[in-house]
Amino acid sequence: MTQEFNFSIKKTRFDEDYNPSENTRITTNFANLARGETRQQNLRNALVMMNNRLNNLAHWDNPKSDRYAIELDIISVDLNITGENHNSAFPVIEILKTNIIDKETNERIEGIVGNNFSSYVRDYDFSVLLSEHNKGKTGFSTPENFGDLHGNIFKCFVKSETYKAHFSKQPVICLSVSSKNVYTRTGNVHPVLGIEYQQDEPSLTDHYFAKMGLHARYFMPANSAAPLAFYFTGDLLSDYTNMELIATISTMETFQKIYRPEIYNANSAAGQCYQPSLNHQDHSLTLIVYDRVERSQLAVEQGKFTELHFIKPYQAVLEEWSADYAI
Repeated sequence: MTQEFNFSIKKTRFDEDYNPSENTRITTNFANLARGETRQQNLRNALVMMNNRLNNLAHWDNPKSDRYAIELDIISVDLNITGENHNSAFPVIEILKTNIIDKETNERIEGIVGNNFSSYVRDYDFSVLLSEHNKGKTGFSTPENFGDLHGNIFKCFVKSETYKAHFSKQPVICLSVSSKNVYTRTGNVHPVLGIEYQQDEPSLTDHYFAKMGLHARYFMPANSAAPLAFYFTGDLLSDYTNMELIATISTMETFQKIYRPEIYNANSAAGQCYQPSLNHQDHSLTLIVYDRVERSQLAVEQGKFTELHFIKPYQAVLEEWSADYAI
């Protein structure tokens, strides 16, 4: 191949003054909050929720529950394609990097990169490619090689010198559990992650993230309403410290309470056998309001944007690169 693929990273602080960049997917958890007249109040309330949860979980030597504060950086990743016929950059990944500020010792404790996961290519795969593949069919199926390109881009980024220069550990992505699956308690309890659950069968997201080299475990932390899905490589329980895991839980559970209150802000916790439902009525709302229908519509728009500006113009190059990368 005459083309060269490499990555570049931009960091943006997520705080009450955050404004999304032009390349940020507007359906992203953090970007969605930073819109409209109440944008600053939304951001401030979300950060307060994160900090309260952080101190709730990191309760030792913390009598007033105010010792720690979360610090978040948005990591925007561009894929740069250079060669004889191409010289272009496209925003392929956005993730979050957590850090914890110990206000008692003035120490800054490094957290995990990953957490939230945003991808234009995933929008294309799910909102355009998958939809067109199943249009007019009675049964559901996925296209051949579904998720291969996206997975190879992610794995290539994590193995890149760019990633290694910025991050010392492998990423952990934390998502909502699937409302199509049933989750059962295993009896395993982790001091920070909480009660472990197992699902009855792999979800489409599980298969898609497996193409990224990630597998999942499901845990419900103390005082949570439902388990969270943690996608990772290696060993989730031994590769990360308690404070690293606490920062991820505090960040991502807050986003889920805002966007999926029926599951994560339910008024009763998941039991021995649990199936999430977005129709669950016995839940509380946060002070942050958002439009879930608009987010679904925007995902389709963003998928079509990706098709127009990335998939079609570079299709031959991308297919050749992905096939070579998989060998």
